[in-house]
Amino acid sequence: MPEREQDDQEREFDLKWADNAEHKEPSARARMLAARWKENPPGPVPFRGEPDHVARRQRRSGWVSTAIVLGCVAGLIVLLGYINFRAGY
Repeated sequence: MPEREQDDQEREFDLKWADNAEHKEPSARARMLAARWKENPPGPVPFRGEPDHVARRQRRSGWVSTAIVLGCVAGLIVLLGYINFRAGY
């Protein structure tokens, strides 16, 4: 059997063996959170909380950024038109 097929079969066996295991170890993050929450459990959190004030500022700053970019593009177009106009004479 070629080495590639053997590696695929071994990998498939390992995956099936791991999926059928009776006890599955939790991930490192799950263990960390469980240890943290054992001492200090998190409070209830609504499914959709009220938007933060930061989100409103981000929306405004998005508009400000868009206006700045469009202003720079318009200024560049005017500058290039001016240079082209001066070069014509």
